[in-house]
Amino acid sequence: MRAFGKSPADDSLLASATAPSSATVRQHREGGSTEPPARRHRAVVSSAHLHRLQRQHFLLFDVLPAVATIAALASLPFHSLGLTDVGLFAGMWLVTGLGLTVGFHRLFSHRSFGASDAVRVAAIIAGSMAARGPMLSWVAMHRRHHQCADREGDLHSPNLHGETLRGRLLGFVHAQWTWMFKHDYPNVAFYVPDLLADPLIVWTNRQYYWWVALGLAVPAALGGLLSGQWMGVLTGFLWGGLVRMFVVAQTMSVVNSCLHAVGWRSFDTRPDNSRNCGPLSLLTWGEAWHNNHHAFPYSAALGLRWYQLDPGFWLIRALQAAGLAWNVKVPEPSKIAEKRDGSLGTASL
Repeated sequence: MRAFGKSPADDSLLASATAPSSATVRQHREGGSTEPPARRHRAVVSSAHLHRLQRQHFLLFDVLPAVATIAALASLPFHSLGLTDVGLFAGMWLVTGLGLTVGFHRLFSHRSFGASDAVRVAAIIAGSMAARGPMLSWVAMHRRHHQCADREGDLHSPNLHGETLRGRLLGFVHAQWTWMFKHDYPNVAFYVPDLLADPLIVWTNRQYYWWVALGLAVPAALGGLLSGQWMGVLTGFLWGGLVRMFVVAQTMSVVNSCLHAVGWRSFDTRPDNSRNCGPLSLLTWGEAWHNNHHAFPYSAALGLRWYQLDPGFWLIRALQAAGLAWNVKVPEPSKIAEKRDGSLGTASL
């Protein structure tokens, strides 16, 4: 579910390529067939420059937070975790996670609802603070994921390394972690010309590294203010910043690695192997209803029954009630029943 490893400036650089038709964009957004061979060279970009940027981003925003998390855990016998640290971690985890699932995923990738300029800008800022890559890059990669899910071209499928135990383990490690180090880059001009046409969105996206820095500065500043100590600045930066960044990244990666391998299927979405996993729904901001999502990628709701907990959709409904969101798309019950009747029958909703 992520887009990693490049500079925001490269979004506009790649946008000089020829854009596809609106019908092609809609296919990418809602999930469709792979691109014709004649267009494949425009759909993805591979270059030493982009690979270098990917490695830099991976080291800064994946490896460094992992090291910081180990250091934070190792420090607990010497400096106990305070309520302020827990609150900053939880608050930043919630804000940045909702920025990804509601903003990057449901609003921008699938256009599952409309929103005011203020909401759209806030969604980009909140999602960018998770350091999962600039929004335009993330959306391009996610649209390609739906286009090629669990087939050649899917950047983070766990199912392309063989059926043996070794192949399964390699696939898990790839989808959870190592795919970010180096990969072909979906061309933003090919996948997101609808977003590139919006100057406000493009400008906000280009400030990506400032938003990442803000996501580290806010918990550090609040930690200092709430504790009245310089140590509070450090622990706020550590727990609300770097540790939170690592946990959010690994949580989103679970959707890629685990929920295309284990869980249950309410709908037959073959050839992709997407799965649902209710126990993870709150921990993933609703993203654990992944088979539902692949069945109805246009839906703002990932949980399709009242008992399928979906915090991301709760926020969308709250925005709608406040007049800040509209045209919220959800599948009709008849569509759900029709799709379920043709499903694998391995589990009920």
